[in-house]
Amino acid sequence: MYRPTSAAAQRSRVRLVVLQALVLSLFATLLVRLWYLQVATGDDYRAKAANQSVREVVVQPDRGLIVDTQGRPLVANRSSWVVSIDRTTLARMSDDQQQLLVDRVAHALHRKPKAIRARLLNCGTEGAVAGTCWNGSPFQPVPVDNDVAQKTAQLIREQAEDYPAVVVQEQALRAYPRPFGVDAAHVLGYLSPVTEDELTAAEKDADLSINGASQVGRAGVEKQYDAYLRGMPGYQHVAVDSKGQVLGESGVDEARPGDTVVTSIDAKVQGVVERELHNAILAARARTDRHGQHYKADSGAAVVLDAHTGRVIAMASEPTYNPAIWVGGITQKQLSHLYSVKAGTPLLARAMQGQFAPGSTWKPIMTVGAMTHGMGPQTRLNCSPSVQIGNRAFGNYESESFGMIDFRTAITVSCNTFFYRVGLYFWQKYGSDPANVNAKDPLVAEAKKFGFGKATGIDIPGEASGRIADRHWKRAYYESMKHYYCGLEKHPGDASAFVRLFAREFCAEGYAYRAGDAANFAIGQGDTIVTPLQLARAYAALANGGTLYRPTIGKAIVDPDGKLVKRIRPVAQGKVKIPRSVLDYVRSAMNNVTLAGTLAGTFAGWPQDKVMMHGKTGTAEVYGKQTTGWIGSYTKDYVVVSMISQAGTGAGANSTVVRKIWDTLYGFGEDGKPAKPAIPGVVESNALPVFSPDGAILPPARKEEKQ
Repeated sequence: MYRPTSAAAQRSRVRLVVLQALVLSLFATLLVRLWYLQVATGDDYRAKAANQSVREVVVQPDRGLIVDTQGRPLVANRSSWVVSIDRTTLARMSDDQQQLLVDRVAHALHRKPKAIRARLLNCGTEGAVAGTCWNGSPFQPVPVDNDVAQKTAQLIREQAEDYPAVVVQEQALRAYPRPFGVDAAHVLGYLSPVTEDELTAAEKDADLSINGASQVGRAGVEKQYDAYLRGMPGYQHVAVDSKGQVLGESGVDEARPGDTVVTSIDAKVQGVVERELHNAILAARARTDRHGQHYKADSGAAVVLDAHTGRVIAMASEPTYNPAIWVGGITQKQLSHLYSVKAGTPLLARAMQGQFAPGSTWKPIMTVGAMTHGMGPQTRLNCSPSVQIGNRAFGNYESESFGMIDFRTAITVSCNTFFYRVGLYFWQKYGSDPANVNAKDPLVAEAKKFGFGKATGIDIPGEASGRIADRHWKRAYYESMKHYYCGLEKHPGDASAFVRLFAREFCAEGYAYRAGDAANFAIGQGDTIVTPLQLARAYAALANGGTLYRPTIGKAIVDPDGKLVKRIRPVAQGKVKIPRSVLDYVRSAMNNVTLAGTLAGTFAGWPQDKVMMHGKTGTAEVYGKQTTGWIGSYTKDYVVVSMISQAGTGAGANSTVVRKIWDTLYGFGEDGKPAKPAIPGVVESNALPVFSPDGAILPPARKEEKQ
């Protein structure tokens, strides 16, 4: 029998020892690793494992309230049920299971499955539709319906096994209490979902108050003070199993509600303004013009300002809309209506975005300009039926004639030919060269001092700037349009005879600022346009002695605990230097308008001995349209401006609106007997509502009346 040599046996034993050592080292390594995982770092890994079974669901904060100056809620919140789908859990399902779930959710919500799937798409991906797609975190459940009936929400929650990946939460939606029937849509604004660009900007700025499910202010107070109103979201920590089914809550980081915005709006006055403006427009449509055509009365606006602070007490525009249509998502049909020209573009805030020729409400401003540049109380000009300027006769309204009169009478009777001659005088004195764009023009300069031609700076976005049609504007307009009109003259196509004539004249000398332009400017006609808000601010300057205030709607920011965060104080933007004698003269003339002029009927019975009233009417003519009527008025305390487009004369269209507003402000009836004023006279204009610890909001504290 063969036996290995001692050398061979020795080698076998060495290999066996090496193998045993290798096996022992592997077991030792495994044991050390197990000890490390289970003992040394066990707590860390257990925490990570737990975190993998916990999802964070964003809890949207209650948006801050918007209240009026007395503390009445204009915009509040109401509870609603929101149904969302967790796409992470959805992705673990088979295609058939996903389809079944989407169909089941759509059926429960009375929606189409296609609409649910559209909500689940990330914005920027194929098939995604802006405004419908999801632009938030991919780990955040996606809201597919924002205002679900409680019965439906409870059904889904109770049958959770049939709705895996579906999250049902209670959130807040905007509500509109409408004190005194107020809409104030153009003042308050509206909300819509955050856009992808806004979300990207927020992430870049580390702004945690915005997330993919946020609603953002788009207009009015909602947009201007959005950063205060939106609050800070919280997070609900939800435990889920390996299939993504919710096991229960594991904690909540509470959301912080948004701050309250106190406005200067008085709901009682706002309600009167909205109602009377609407009724006046309906009444105008029942009347006919001189040609027997019913007035279209297609739009209107009214503004009420505090003359000494610029605070907006009320501001309304027609057509308007119910701001609640934006809540929970607006339909395409509703959105089309808001932009519809046929419907009057209800989304347009005429009070600050509508631009109209001011007509004769312009004349007090022109009087200040004329009387601070050489003319005075002794100046007398002919109020003839018409005045010939160039090859055109410029006439009075309905060819009225009052002979040689002064500024006081010209304002009282609203004589156009008087002010045509004022404009012609300064054109001949300083700028008879029509090509000289730098010629001096005291009337234009005065209009600019009163803030016309640029935005007032009101604290809500979207304001129009109006336009001063001076020499510089006319030259710039010519340069921008000459190619069009000169081309139209050479190739008229289907243009009418009037358009062809206009094109020929414009092409030849459209840059020239002629005597007719200066005459039209002096009566608020031609290409000069203003907003009702601009006119109200200018009249406030006449009332307070020349200070131009920035109109403001925001009054203060108050946190959810009732503590003052920020007080929004009036801002004086400039001072119109008006000699006291000139200011008193213009005030006297405008008071005479309400006593014996075009507003005598409007203010019949008004107690002038208690509150002196000043005013001016305006009837602006626009080519191809019916006349636009204006009334501008003020006292020592307030300014009220009303305008209705294509509704006839200023007094004829706006008298009822203006008188009702003034009666409400002071508590005077048509017989002049005192009643309860809308705004208590013993409350300081800067006073704020009282915020109680229990959340109640009380009117501002009243000062003790002097005995």
